[in-house]
Amino acid sequence: MAAPGVLLLLLQGCAVLAVELSTSNQNPVVEEYQSVELSCIIKSTTTNDPRIEWKKIRNDETSYVYFDNTIQGDLKGRAKIQSKSSLVILNTSRSDNGKYRCEVAAVDDSKKIDEINIFLTVRVKPVAPKCTVPKSVPVGKSAALHCQENEGYPSSVYSWYRNSDPLPNDSKTNTKFVNSSFTLDPKTGTLTFSAVSKGDMGRYYCIASNDAGSAKCDEQVLEVYDLNIGGIVGGILVVVLVLSLITAGICCAYRKGYFASNSRSTGQSFKNPGKPEGVNYLRTNDEGDFRHKSSFVI
Repeated sequence: MAAPGVLLLLLQGCAVLAVELSTSNQNPVVEEYQSVELSCIIKSTTTNDPRIEWKKIRNDETSYVYFDNTIQGDLKGRAKIQSKSSLVILNTSRSDNGKYRCEVAAVDDSKKIDEINIFLTVRVKPVAPKCTVPKSVPVGKSAALHCQENEGYPSSVYSWYRNSDPLPNDSKTNTKFVNSSFTLDPKTGTLTFSAVSKGDMGRYYCIASNDAGSAKCDEQVLEVYDLNIGGIVGGILVVVLVLSLITAGICCAYRKGYFASNSRSTGQSFKNPGKPEGVNYLRTNDEGDFRHKSSFVI
């Protein structure tokens, strides 16, 4: 039976025969246009020159990033290999987001292949969002304010402000807005009023923000006005009265015969004269005019 020290040496020797990888950061985060290192460290191998490959997996599609000692694809010209096996992207873009795989093949090791996955996040600052605010809304009516931008990564969250005061996600949660009836969806940027009140009038703007920064839209004024119910009812009554008078006038005119046709009033009808029966018109060479000749049918 082998001594414990000998067994330990044998185990250590077996471990060295297997290629093994590690990383100093499996989830690197970087701002757009900055450089980032995707760490891939070869902890152990007995192969002098192992083959190193980098692949990118995004939307279930796999493409080569580093193959045959050459940077491939859209990283060509803006990436390099550092410390033998780590990948450095010099000028990151939002399209670099995704999962990267470092693969090392060591032909002289008992375990010939090992791999490690790196998940890269490239943060992109939001641009000024597009805000939609209705110019005027009557008291008691519903209204919706919209705020949206599509450039930021990760996706932006939205907050609305009225007269520079931040609005809560639900007006019922803040006593300052007890007379309002709105809800805010911070994921979609939609601010919804179930029934607008006079207190909701003011200057509104929206801020889109994520881990990379924030951006706001310009202020827009929302006006709230009262509905003139008396005026609306009066206008309807006037229209009904006018239509009634027109209808009565038309009926009266019909009864007095103003819309009867001339032919009906005179009792006569006119008919184009036709060619008399039994008469044929002839033209002679000697005469320059027409003469008629009677013919009889027996």
